[in-house]
Amino acid sequence: MRVLVFSAKSYEIPYFESFNKGHHDLQFTELALNVGSVEMAVEFDAVCCFVCDDLNRKVLEKLKRQGVKLIALRSAGYDHVDIKAAHELELTVVRVSSYSPNAIAEFTIGLLLALVRKIPRAHDRVLRHNFSLEGQLGFNLQGKTIGLIGTGNIGTVTAKILSGFDCKLIAYDPFPNQACLDLGLHYVSQEQLFQSADVISLHCPLNADSHHIIGEKNLSLMKKGVVIINTGRGALIDTAAIIQALESGKVAALGIDVYENERELFFQDRSDEMIVDTQFIHLQSFPNVLITAHQAYFTVEALENIVNTTLDNITSYEKGRCINEVKLT
Repeated sequence: MRVLVFSAKSYEIPYFESFNKGHHDLQFTELALNVGSVEMAVEFDAVCCFVCDDLNRKVLEKLKRQGVKLIALRSAGYDHVDIKAAHELELTVVRVSSYSPNAIAEFTIGLLLALVRKIPRAHDRVLRHNFSLEGQLGFNLQGKTIGLIGTGNIGTVTAKILSGFDCKLIAYDPFPNQACLDLGLHYVSQEQLFQSADVISLHCPLNADSHHIIGEKNLSLMKKGVVIINTGRGALIDTAAIIQALESGKVAALGIDVYENERELFFQDRSDEMIVDTQFIHLQSFPNVLITAHQAYFTVEALENIVNTTLDNITSYEKGRCINEVKLT
């Protein structure tokens, strides 16, 4: 198949070229797929997209008119795709359903430990030859109540790691996972989790029910001094509400690898640009907020799995036996 890979980065192209072995005609562009770049996909059978691409109805309609039949996502999430429109247009959407739960789970724990032990601030102080411990007091995870929103593959690995810290594990998920129950995790209502947890970590997909699940209403239920970690999707958190909660002290620390307006920021070097997103700038100003640029997934193992699965998805479609298809639900 002739495939145009959008949002292609220098670190992933060699994997595609190596694993493809010349089977598919792969073309690469650094540009994200959106209404301004969709014309590039003329005469391609498929487009390969990442989370920073915008596959809204207008883009999908244009792809259809240009002859594209397959949309191969290099991600597990598909909230950046209008799945209803794709179904109506008879465009097949496939995804990488699981590439490395351990990569994201391990990064989640890294963010948490960095925040509660104030490691980034400690490093900055030492660089300035400031060896004082004033203001550096952290707390143990042992004995704390950790609440997980979502216990799919990533949430389950996160729970497994946290069980080694001798925490009390609770979770909210409409579909309880026996592997988590075996770890001693207890499922509770969403309201109970927000009221009880010392730390909340988000591992649920983004949909109509979970959009802004961390918002003004649920923040009001939480303990004063709660720590929140998000390695899921940016729009799980209402940015305006979390800023207010940080300012009031309701939230003691926030670690985010995703941001609800990240499409305009992440995956590009913007060091020579003026950032005009005032909410993002506000978040950066807090000493108790740690932001990374959607890199929780970014390991050698995960990248290999993403590329291999993406190519397998394309090949399977070509052979008439589609795998990992995103169905309209």
